[in-house]
Amino acid sequence: MAPFPFWFIKGSPNLGGPVVTASGLTFIGATTDHYLRAFDTQTGDELWKGRLPTSGHGLPITYQLQKDSAQYVVIAAGGHAALGTPPGDHLIAFKLPNKK
Repeated sequence: MAPFPFWFIKGSPNLGGPVVTASGLTFIGATTDHYLRAFDTQTGDELWKGRLPTSGHGLPITYQLQKDSAQYVVIAAGGHAALGTPPGDHLIAFKLPNKK
């Protein structure tokens, strides 16, 4: 449910944007519940979520150091006082599973 005063909204308001990968994943961490989530871009199904120390209202990025190396998704988790999430200065990286 959305935080006060947005209780009339189904879901949760977002403050931040997604990143979409070539492999069909969409990552977004723009909600107030302290998670970065991965969705199947075509179906919208939630595939994974990783806990953050506070909300991540920034745009996630993804990178690889070399073509065949591990891929990472990174987000700045800084919170937002106006949305009731604690302030922070965290930079969180998650390693994506290897492609098979």
